[in-house]
Amino acid sequence: MDVPTWVWIATGVATIAVFTFDLAVVGRRPHEPSMKECATYLSIYVGMALVFGLGVWFTSGGTYALEFYSGWLVEYSLSIDNLFIFIIIMAKFAVPRELQQYALMVGIVMALLMRAIFIAVGAAAIENFSWVFYLFGLFLIYTAVKLAKEGGEDEDEYEENKLVLFVEKRFPATKAWDGRKIFTAENGKRMITPMFIVILTLGTTDLLFALDSIPAIFGITKEPYLVLTANIFALMGLRQLYFLIGGLLQRLIYLSYGLAFLLAFIGVKLILHAMHENELPFINGGEHIQWAPEIPIWLSLVVIVGTLVVTAVVSLWASSRMTPDEQDAASGPRRDWEDD
Repeated sequence: MDVPTWVWIATGVATIAVFTFDLAVVGRRPHEPSMKECATYLSIYVGMALVFGLGVWFTSGGTYALEFYSGWLVEYSLSIDNLFIFIIIMAKFAVPRELQQYALMVGIVMALLMRAIFIAVGAAAIENFSWVFYLFGLFLIYTAVKLAKEGGEDEDEYEENKLVLFVEKRFPATKAWDGRKIFTAENGKRMITPMFIVILTLGTTDLLFALDSIPAIFGITKEPYLVLTANIFALMGLRQLYFLIGGLLQRLIYLSYGLAFLLAFIGVKLILHAMHENELPFINGGEHIQWAPEIPIWLSLVVIVGTLVVTAVVSLWASSRMTPDEQDAASGPRRDWEDD
């Protein structure tokens, strides 16, 4: 896929414009968004992704378009699972309702910048070392097994990462919120606010999630441009999705198992691809393994969509037969405002 420099630049400018507009709207009037507002924005972002995919289809062909759609769906589905942790973070730091979407927005922007670095490094590694696909594949299978084992466990506990703990210990912080400000003055001394800690926590936590999602999407497409744009569109609607799905997230009790299957499927796909590109001397004498089957992109898309649909349907059906307490136990945390 030959992507001209001006397309990369235009994509960067458009992305900055969208996130700046979104951040300006949120920052101008901090509030808890209504369901109508969330649905409207989310519909726009999903529509933009669908139109972008059509643009890829007309300019570069159907295969690349299917790769984009598949990668976007994988990133989006993994992002939904990540919302569980975001809910816990918001509850842990007791973030006021009207400030939650601003904290999410800034954290998402930070995550996107850091993911871009990950994507560049991953693309360079794949370009020069085909055996990296073995590592990505094994890592995804390991992650899938771990996710499946932990799928039914309670997720109410969240441990702050080392960077956040370092900042909290080394920099003076106030416990009082000061609106959207990340710095404030207290007794004539400049201090960081809880907003600073929350934004840092959200951004770095999403970066950790990227350790799974970036290898996963490279299992769908090797094109850095499609990897980047799929991540951009997946993160665009994440804030609205956080508020929109509400109690529905609580009812997706088998989401972790569905995602575990997807990660395992993509992990196997990566290993099979690595076998075709094999250059490791201790595997088949360094020769390509021609008998290893290649999984076509259309089949990947069918598996992804089918897995998500089956997971959602079975989860909703099973949760409808449970009491609210049983749903809590099966799905983990609830939003802090659901008890109000």
